[in-house]
Amino acid sequence: MSTSVVGRAGAPGRILVRSPNWIGEQVLAYPFFHYLRHAFPRAHITAACVPWVESVQFRVLLDEVVVLPKREAHSPLARLRAIEGAARMLRKAGPWDLGVCLPNSLSSAWIMFRAGVRVRRGYKRDGRGMLLDEGLPWDAAASTHRAEAYVLLLPPEARPDRPIEEFWGTPPGNDLGPGLPGVAARFDPSRHWPEAEPIDPPQGPYWVLAPGSRAESRRWPEEYFAALARLIAEETGWTGIIVGGPGEGAVALRLSQDPGLKLLDWTGRGTVASYWRLFAGARFTVSNDSGLAHVASLCGSPVQIVWGAADPRHTKPLGPGTVRIAFNPVPCWPCERNTCSQPQATQLLCLRGILPEIVWRELKTFSRECQVR
Repeated sequence: MSTSVVGRAGAPGRILVRSPNWIGEQVLAYPFFHYLRHAFPRAHITAACVPWVESVQFRVLLDEVVVLPKREAHSPLARLRAIEGAARMLRKAGPWDLGVCLPNSLSSAWIMFRAGVRVRRGYKRDGRGMLLDEGLPWDAAASTHRAEAYVLLLPPEARPDRPIEEFWGTPPGNDLGPGLPGVAARFDPSRHWPEAEPIDPPQGPYWVLAPGSRAESRRWPEEYFAALARLIAEETGWTGIIVGGPGEGAVALRLSQDPGLKLLDWTGRGTVASYWRLFAGARFTVSNDSGLAHVASLCGSPVQIVWGAADPRHTKPLGPGTVRIAFNPVPCWPCERNTCSQPQATQLLCLRGILPEIVWRELKTFSRECQVR
């Protein structure tokens, strides 16, 4: 096994991790944080993160969470001020023996450089190779799942000697059955997210709907969600709970106003982590390819994802909740674009070709196979 700069200098006493910027990627970084803590049990480990992923940091595996300042405007000058402000904050909180940049951005490496981190690890992307003491080539990681790519950023002495799939317990692509009893199968949101005030689920059977996504190429049409909810209500009578942040408020309001859909608008009721109890008790969760799909799966919910432009080989939720994806592999799929570049006639065909009745048929089979409550 090769030895890193950290290994040659001894175990690091203080470690700084720049957490991912998106909820789904933060969930996929769970194995990274787990193996880092187990490799360096006596180290002081700090995660630096943007505000919207603060609630889903894995507190059991960390000594401290530092929330980076938000930029006050969208100008380049405001961005530079925010970056320098973050670097000053972290330099003051140091010193740091080891820093790991999970995002591939230039700014994350620059912040660690300016914060005086002694050994900086990350992928050599976005022109930041000179800012990293231990820069890794991105080519090998690009073909792996994101969770594996994060684990590869661990110092060699901290990497696991078993396949990353065993961490969750169910290998990617194995949609049926519990699989291996992995670490994440024992995930306890109340311990990892102690500051979240959990939202209590409703009485009786219910399912969860997460209709949001940051990219239009990952959002199933609103009318399709409505048609699916109507099918579920007519055949089961179950209540559907709509979850999400303020950005999903408008669509949630429209969907919940139709009594035939039996949907309740519970968006904006707390942080992302606050929904963990709701996910844990749901018959199933239906979601776009979004961060909430990852949170739902981590909390044990069976998850049906309506998959758009992204490549599931790289970012599919891995469990421990059983995950199934519905996708329509048109010739341009997966383009991994945030906006569709196709002509109007074929705009977002990868999503529009996934029909609600097909999803409901799959869901019924899925539910039986998962032995949902």
